[in-house]
Amino acid sequence: MKKIIAMLLVLVMSVTGLVGCGSSKGNEAGSTSAGSDSDWAYIQDKGKLTVGITLFAPMNYYNEKNKLVGFDTEMAEAVTKKLGIDVEFTEINWDSKEVELSSKNIDCIWNGMCITEERKQNMSISDPYLYNTQAMVMKKSREKEIMKSVKGLTVTAEQGSTGEGKIDGSIADDDTVKVSAQDYFKDANYVASDSMAKALMEVKSGTADVALVDSVCALGMVGEGTDYSDLVINMDNNFGQQEYGIAFRKGSDVTEKVNEAIKELYEDGTVDTIAKKYGLQEMLIK
Repeated sequence: MKKIIAMLLVLVMSVTGLVGCGSSKGNEAGSTSAGSDSDWAYIQDKGKLTVGITLFAPMNYYNEKNKLVGFDTEMAEAVTKKLGIDVEFTEINWDSKEVELSSKNIDCIWNGMCITEERKQNMSISDPYLYNTQAMVMKKSREKEIMKSVKGLTVTAEQGSTGEGKIDGSIADDDTVKVSAQDYFKDANYVASDSMAKALMEVKSGTADVALVDSVCALGMVGEGTDYSDLVINMDNNFGQQEYGIAFRKGSDVTEKVNEAIKELYEDGTVDTIAKKYGLQEMLIK
């Protein structure tokens, strides 16, 4: 009987030991699974950060040597170098930016993106890094006429942009707004453009009377010595102040890594150097 009991105890201990090993492996598998949910681990495994952009100066654009340059371009290059990975830029349709991000066609949106409450709900967004507002761009010869009244005129903005959101009311006004763009353009005809650059082209060609674009874009692309020297920028209405941020997938652990890298680039003077190169030092959020 004692031998039988002893044998039974050995059997129970063996089974318990097997269950314990199984549980341990399960925890390890769980850890591996959790690790695989890390956006940073995914990007490290690829060895590169894929950045979604549209083309507009001074953020991301091609110079006369057909090289991609710009404040956001150089900042992304500096950050990824600090993080020890490569960077790849890919052009996207701005209106589809969140789909591109969630489907992993891109890893972040780093392209003069205004931070909004809706975007914060759908994506993980970095600390703000640049101030912006909305600017009206029109032909110089028509500025006085257009600023008197936009009734019946055609206004254009980039589809999915802050300008469009301000016009259609999908982006709420806040206490920085002097004039509501939704009210201001209520009697105008709105037509969406594929990009801010194309919105400016519509005004230049005369197919639109006014473009509502980011002031950062307008100041970088319009004026003497540019392709839009016949256009003028007007920001008298003050449709509100915005802040630019970098967007990552919801819950991404890359956001804080980029925040920390940018903080270090501020400390060593890199951010100021890049901003000065593109005339943006006064708009930096430090």
